Amino acid sequence: MNAATEDQQVTLDDIRDAADQLEGHAVRSPLIFAPRLSAMLGCELYLKLENQQYTGSFKDRGAFIKLKSLTHEQKRNGVIAMSAGNHAQGVAYHAQRLGIPATIVMPESAPFSKVERTRGFGARVVQSGETIDESADVAQQLMEQDGLTFVHPYDDPAIICGQGTIGLEMLADQPELDTIIVPIGGGGVISGVATAAKGLRPEIEMIGVEAELYPSMYQALHGMEPTAGGISIADGIAVKRPGKLTKRIVEELVSDIVLCDEPVLETAISTLCEYQKVVAEGAGAAPLAALLKERDRFAGRKVGLVICGGNIDTRMMASVLMRGLVRDGRLVRLRIDINDAPGVLARVAGLIGRTGANIVEVYHQRLFHDVPVRRAEIDAVVETRNAEHVREVTEALEGGGFPCRMLSTLSVDGPTQI
Repeated sequence: MNAATEDQQVTLDDIRDAADQLEGHAVRSPLIFAPRLSAMLGCELYLKLENQQYTGSFKDRGAFIKLKSLTHEQKRNGVIAMSAGNHAQGVAYHAQRLGIPATIVMPESAPFSKVERTRGFGARVVQSGETIDESADVAQQLMEQDGLTFVHPYDDPAIICGQGTIGLEMLADQPELDTIIVPIGGGGVISGVATAAKGLRPEIEMIGVEAELYPSMYQALHGMEPTAGGISIADGIAVKRPGKLTKRIVEELVSDIVLCDEPVLETAISTLCEYQKVVAEGAGAAPLAALLKERDRFAGRKVGLVICGGNIDTRMMASVLMRGLVRDGRLVRLRIDINDAPGVLARVAGLIGRTGANIVEVYHQRLFHDVPVRRAEIDAVVETRNAEHVREVTEALEGGGFPCRMLSTLSVDGPTQI
């Protein structure tokens, strides 16, 4: 497949030209000030909302620029792309608009919502392989078999130029930004944004962020053996091999890459939703995850985050939000020892209620726990204000003669600790 070569160039003028071409074909997404998050994190924080693009991610930009650059014959024969979802939708959407037949190879594990939306744009979808890298072999076969033009998700100058228009817009809206944090998968968006931003303001600091399970760019730049693999909530940046051109650009223009584990990525998703009312997928929330992880480093600075996409499955979003409540101590599961006698359950409920906590669910265990026959255990899911409130509940129960222990196991710094 025709990926870029390391010696190809992308310039500020190229990105400006892409911006002219893109006008009217993609959303000029807002750069919004985030006052609550700024106060919590001790910086002046701005969010570039690429989740407001028509397909829900920044991929619309590069896909249009690449498709527009094709010859008449290439457009007639059609294009092929491999993607976990966002690049797929961007290519399918603009291919449909431009009358270009599109085939998209997606991993078998791609979220149902992304698969269906891609089909909805008229593309032929072929699902094969567990990861995007495994999908590449099938894409190669279909490209050769059907004479299709490959649209690379990141390692292509046209794609990079399209994504780089984000950087132009950010500095047009907030020229005094001194730091921009961008997610890294294959490196396309950070290469474009860094080229634009550093071209306009050489002193600006560019920071990348990768999922800890997929540190492919970080390892490539540091000469480390690749270890990428596993299931990450940031599936949009779960890339095993960075691009050749993007690696060179990142090496030249990006000062650091922050690696974020799964709990902090989840926390970033739930924090954006609760505190800023912004829906972001794992990759889209990754820049905030980097800020949460290293908040002291960015204190007092004017920071722009590229919220690159919002295509998160609704079931996954619900799970992340509920797990966020558990991490904050606002939803706990308590195991309470009681005498198996009439009225005891009501007494327990009364003690919890008098603390102001709310019982969500109760499981009354008589048969399957290792307790004496005259005793029982209650597993109660309780909604509370915070971790301190949980202590009030457990102290009230203990003081009332009901030994208890917390069964919730999630633990990470969340919004209550910001």
